[in-house]
Amino acid sequence: MRRPALYSNSTPRAGAAQAALADAPAAPTAVAKPPGRLRRMLPSANDPRVLWLAIGLLAISLAVVVSLLLRPAARKLTQEDIDAAVLKTLETTTLPSAAAKAAEVIAPSLVRVASYEIGVNGRDEIERGVGSGVVIVDKGIILTNLHVVQGAELIKVTFADGLESVASIRSVQPENDLAVLQAHKIPDDLTAAAMRSTNDLMPGDQVVAVGFPFGIGPSTSAGVISGLKRSFRSPEGQQEMTNLIQFDAAANPGNSGGPLVTMDGQVVGIVTAILNPSNQRTFIGIGFAVPIESAAGAVGLHPF
Repeated sequence: MRRPALYSNSTPRAGAAQAALADAPAAPTAVAKPPGRLRRMLPSANDPRVLWLAIGLLAISLAVVVSLLLRPAARKLTQEDIDAAVLKTLETTTLPSAAAKAAEVIAPSLVRVASYEIGVNGRDEIERGVGSGVVIVDKGIILTNLHVVQGAELIKVTFADGLESVASIRSVQPENDLAVLQAHKIPDDLTAAAMRSTNDLMPGDQVVAVGFPFGIGPSTSAGVISGLKRSFRSPEGQQEMTNLIQFDAAANPGNSGGPLVTMDGQVVGIVTAILNPSNQRTFIGIGFAVPIESAAGAVGLHPF
């Protein structure tokens, strides 16, 4: 008797799939990625070094705070401190005198005035006299005494920077012994003197006479105003001048035509004469200056 065929419980399709899965290679197992280089260098939160670093930073911060709290506050300056500092400066520093400062102010405007005769050969220049002058307009206009340049065949002026120039007479005021010169060449930075009214001058006010006494200079002498509205007659008796400023700052031949200035360096007069009953022509303590108002009028200026 024929035996019946025996069949498996799974279908052929399912069995084939199972067989295929059994024969397929196993999937690779995922491997953890190693940490990067930076992560390997940094300590972890559990690393003891992190704790010690935190403790060190905290100690530094506390030290800074304590030093700031213990620093003494700056002491406020008092008036006594300021007075003491000023007194100390005055005791240890030599300040220029008022006369020195006045001379410094007027110096750029001061000029040496020399008059010459021309020799018989027409070439030689023979110096016949030296006086002083002051620049009153920065275009080279100079005030001096008429007697310094009167009769000169050649006039030369020397400015503060050493520049020498021929000058010509622009105008004269004989009654006040004044002459106005025009220099033919002038320095690039020529400075005119500042002028000041004489209306508020008083005997005892300090003044400085600046010029070239006996050709030496520039020379400075200091004194005071001795009087106002004085009169003076020349030794020859040919001229009497009035409304003059009397002063006692030393002046000698060669100072004529130079400025008489206040302590702030402003011109109040033009030195014109000295009083000396002898024939020595030396200073005995009385000098005279033409008020700057008269001198300015010789140039046509009316500054006051």
